[in-house]
Amino acid sequence: MPFRFSIAMIQPDTMRKVDYWAGIPICFILSAWYRLQRIIGLKNPKYNENPRNILLIELAEMGSTVIAYPAIKKLKAMYPNANVHFLLFKHIDASMEILNIVPKENVFTIEVKNIFTLIKDTLKFMHACRKKKIDTVINLEMFARYSTILGYLSGARKRVGFYGYSMEGLYIGNFLTHKVIYNPHIHTAHSFIALVRALQSPVNEIPMAKYSVLEDKLEVPKIALDKKARDNIWNKLKEINPEINEKKKLILVNPNASKLISIRKWPLENYAKLVKKLVQDENVYVAIIGVANEKPDAEFIADYVKSKRVLDTTGKTSLKELIDLFNIADVLITNDSGPAHFASLTNIHIIVFFGPETPELYKPLSDNVTVMYSHFACSPCVSAYNQRLSPCNNNLCLKTIDVERAYSVVKKLI
Repeated sequence: MPFRFSIAMIQPDTMRKVDYWAGIPICFILSAWYRLQRIIGLKNPKYNENPRNILLIELAEMGSTVIAYPAIKKLKAMYPNANVHFLLFKHIDASMEILNIVPKENVFTIEVKNIFTLIKDTLKFMHACRKKKIDTVINLEMFARYSTILGYLSGARKRVGFYGYSMEGLYIGNFLTHKVIYNPHIHTAHSFIALVRALQSPVNEIPMAKYSVLEDKLEVPKIALDKKARDNIWNKLKEINPEINEKKKLILVNPNASKLISIRKWPLENYAKLVKKLVQDENVYVAIIGVANEKPDAEFIADYVKSKRVLDTTGKTSLKELIDLFNIADVLITNDSGPAHFASLTNIHIIVFFGPETPELYKPLSDNVTVMYSHFACSPCVSAYNQRLSPCNNNLCLKTIDVERAYSVVKKLI
């Protein structure tokens, strides 16, 4: 099945508004309700009991599911007899199948085509959690009220998440049982592990998870490519251009980024100019990757370059086939987005542009990464503190990374 997101989705700005205008009063009400329940002796977190059915929540970003892998692995090591579940939005559920660390029957999804599917699947989620007897929720999202509310609605007695403490403007109510301070100075994979380790922190420890991150192992699995998959992906490329073969250099280009943070894009014109310089070498082929609704960007690059060695694969591969592409290609050139993290599941060399976000937090978990970053004074401007909504109207932090600089990096690699 082609790898594509649904075009008919609630827009990110709408989600932010719902999270703010509906989320704040709901969090306030649930906080008061939880306080009342505790006063009368209900909702005991049972800190001394090991979790049996654990749910992790990471709704919106595909790349974050890869970054969460070390935390899930740590969780399974801490509680080998527990059942681990995962909740994410429906349009990115293929990411959990690729990672193969949570059983398919334990993956919950919520459809966000419109507000009605959102409400319907939220209610279905509440029922499913009780059926699965979820007793612990770990919310991997940073100060998103909707996911925090879902943690409470799951019925779980233990609820772990990032808590604002004295940081103003990050209100998510006060019904977490295990509160972890968000540290913007360590990689997000470390932050996720901190949430997991909070389950074994002393009850009165404020904030929880006091340990050295040097103890963490930030490793992700490598997905091997068998002969059948290799033949299949090469055949797909040869359907576009029969002249390509395994003796050629194959460079993948991802000029797109999630709508959630669209200012993460290196200028499309720069990608076109870079590709044109790359195909001056007759041994180089360039494949433009992306989902179906990103085809206009691929067509722009192809029209600019005017070379048969530029292959448009947008909407033509499943997520698994995209991993296969990473396995046969030499280099991936990409914005800071999901493909950069899924590429870390292979040995491909990843060149990734950072600007509005920092590589200190979101660098792919691979040894084969080259970061292109301009270190602007205003960067990063996207963070957990502003719901990833930057005021920037001109992402010069990316635009100042010129084509020649990027080209020289790629040339050294191939």
